[in-house]
Amino acid sequence: MTVRTRIAPSPTGDPHVGTAYIALFNLAFARQHGGQFLLRIEDTDQARSTAESEQSIYDSLRWLGLDWDEGPDVGGDNGPYRQSERRDIYAKHIEILLESGHAFKCYRTAQELDELRAQKQEAGGFSALKFSDLELPEDVVAQRESEGASYVVRMHVPEEGVCTFNDMLRGDIEMDWGMVDCQILMKSDGMPTYHLANVVDDHLMDITHVIRGEEWLSSAPKHQLLYKYFGWDMPVLCHMPLLRNPDKSKLSKRKNPTSILYYKHMGFMPEALLNYLGRMGWSMPDEREQFSRDEMFSHFDISRVSLGGPIFDQEKLSWLNSQWIRDLSESEFVEQFIKWGLNKEALAPAIAHIQPRIERFSDVVPLAGFLLSGMPEVDETDFAHKSIEPTQMVELLQMGLWQLEAIRDWQKPEIQQRLFALAKIEGVKPKDFLYGFFVAIAGTPNSFSVLDSMAIIGPDMSRARVRHSVDVLGGISKKAMKKLDKKYRDVSAQIELQLADIDA
Repeated sequence: MTVRTRIAPSPTGDPHVGTAYIALFNLAFARQHGGQFLLRIEDTDQARSTAESEQSIYDSLRWLGLDWDEGPDVGGDNGPYRQSERRDIYAKHIEILLESGHAFKCYRTAQELDELRAQKQEAGGFSALKFSDLELPEDVVAQRESEGASYVVRMHVPEEGVCTFNDMLRGDIEMDWGMVDCQILMKSDGMPTYHLANVVDDHLMDITHVIRGEEWLSSAPKHQLLYKYFGWDMPVLCHMPLLRNPDKSKLSKRKNPTSILYYKHMGFMPEALLNYLGRMGWSMPDEREQFSRDEMFSHFDISRVSLGGPIFDQEKLSWLNSQWIRDLSESEFVEQFIKWGLNKEALAPAIAHIQPRIERFSDVVPLAGFLLSGMPEVDETDFAHKSIEPTQMVELLQMGLWQLEAIRDWQKPEIQQRLFALAKIEGVKPKDFLYGFFVAIAGTPNSFSVLDSMAIIGPDMSRARVRHSVDVLGGISKKAMKKLDKKYRDVSAQIELQLADIDA
């Protein structure tokens, strides 16, 4: 048997360090056994998936040295490798499940589903929805079908009993079927959910070992059941421990930068970041902290993975990165530094804004140094504004951050449209509104266009700097955040309507 592993990220945002972490262990396991590693793009969420995000996945994983044997951009014998290009395959397998009675069309409305869940919760016990809960009288089904009502396809699951499955790191695991609902397999738009596509693709692509995050443990019973329904052998499962913030919470962008590209832009060496990810729950036999990718592969043993949640600590990562930097020769250091920040690709977008504003080349660094720096060194006094109170300033930054996080195609026009629309709704002049963003991005209000600056440094660094500035200003309390979030939902809806009118 040839070992085959895969990573299947969704192209819906900045590539996550958690994706690189899981990719590294899949690649290491495949290489240890002389097998193959695949990249599959799970783009069933058509509303959020973008070509730009997909390209970022390729670029960031390759920057780290995580190469794949088969994938959308390199081809292979098991394609297509984008789920959006496999709809006919999924439709065929849905028909197999419907004809065998292992799946059913569910015409329940959203309101009916909410009522059913409320009833289950009120009754106590498990809240998972079963076929006996979802089943409608035949005449109601016939009526809704004749009216062309939308439906989803759900799988049948046992109403009671226990499911047992094996995990490489945890051994046998038992889960009560009462916890498992009749999972949706095909959405009303005809696209499959993760669960169906995952099982079908892994089988057809001959995946032998599924190494993924432990958040998918609860999905294992559904997947095991689907393999049984299709009459297929299930791959070996291995659920890796989740990356954690220093406070032991799940790694999240609100407490730790999570974008791979953020660490690239901050000037971390790819070897150091990959080395650090390799230490997340695993260690070399000799316990040394610094090792290369190939050294990890040659000594890799997945049984050495610890189930304790590994802590992703930026201070520790920075220390490890410093060791890699100090190991460089002077010529290597110069080469790496130029490759990181002084290359034509990085500088070209900024030249048009810098050149008209300088008299000497020595003026470049004071004017544009923020483009190559990390977090600006700012404090509360830097955000002081004659007409915006501190409380309002932090709220404007937070709502602006939410708008920046909603951008799919990171270009100046959409950045401007969203922020200016927010300023208008809040009754703040654009110049005054952007003051806080100038300070957040450049460290000073006296810089060239902050909109151009954000377009140049990219979404990951822009969002990270605004998020940092919110923290510098003391953040927002839970009570205030709840109130602001409620307000923002109305504001966001207004902005989306304005953007729709512009597009029309």
